[in-house]
Amino acid sequence: MDGYLQLLHGLRSHPNARRSELAEILPERVSASTLKRWLAEAIGRGDAVACGRGKAVRYSLTPRSALLLPYDLDSYFSREDDARGGAKGFNFELVGVLGEIGSPFTPREVEELENLRILYQKRLASRSATENAVEMERLAIDLSWKSSQIEGNTYTLLETERLLKRREEAPGHSRDEAVMLLNHKRAMEFLIAQPDYLNPLTPRGIEDVHRLLVEGLDVDCGVRHHRVGIVGTSYLPLENEFQIREALAAACHLINQTESPFAKALYALVLLSYIQPFADGNKRTARIVANALLMAGGCCPLSYRNAEALGYKKAMVLFYEQGSLYSAKEIFVGQCRFAGETYF
Repeated sequence: MDGYLQLLHGLRSHPNARRSELAEILPERVSASTLKRWLAEAIGRGDAVACGRGKAVRYSLTPRSALLLPYDLDSYFSREDDARGGAKGFNFELVGVLGEIGSPFTPREVEELENLRILYQKRLASRSATENAVEMERLAIDLSWKSSQIEGNTYTLLETERLLKRREEAPGHSRDEAVMLLNHKRAMEFLIAQPDYLNPLTPRGIEDVHRLLVEGLDVDCGVRHHRVGIVGTSYLPLENEFQIREALAAACHLINQTESPFAKALYALVLLSYIQPFADGNKRTARIVANALLMAGGCCPLSYRNAEALGYKKAMVLFYEQGSLYSAKEIFVGQCRFAGETYF
């Protein structure tokens, strides 16, 4: 981690710090002039703000910088969850902050994503409806496999294809694994057939998608009314049903007020996972809802086929604990790029 990034992390862990305090907490010793230059650079870039005058000046990260602060996942997760200094509970200000930062993407990312959207539309227009349907089925199979694998499903991609195309269950796997895969494809087919079903996005619409994904599994439908824990983190989502519903409504409002379909999808991906409105199946629901928002905005849905399952889980936990979108956004943009290179 370079010195400037160390400074930003110091500001993240010690908000409203004086320059002398920052000099003491930085892991590597730096000269007063270097620290002064870094702070001026951080303010110039919009990464930090200063408050006060003279020696009493205090520095803090801007909300946007805190949300997009890069982390080294290997280093971060080398510590046990209790030693990572992450949030233990729900941040009620998070949705509001997301609404204030503007686009979560850099100008270069915005340009790349828009170019991918345009390319997708051109490819759709150049093919017949039948060809597009066949290609969408291929993407849905890849998505069903990978999304289920992230949740621990042990079907291979070839076994998944056989199941979804021929309804042939693979030996050596549980019935629940087959049902999980079939439900993914059914949810995607439902939203492809009704592209405006989640426009605008509502808690009820999200519940409907969840119901499709968990049908036939031993999972309660509807917003949960009890506490849940998440493996690998000390973060505990809300447990009060009314607060969960309020958080879900706030997330829907933010997403509906957001113009970019890519930003809508990214917010759905992380916020539904963060709120954990259901007893199980939250990340699955988030991925399908995010794809529905992409398709409604004329963008190619994502299969996550080449996403590394553990890296995906770590990116989500980082968002839960530190409120950093950085790693989740990297995965999202990478999967948009992969979809553009692989499908249609």
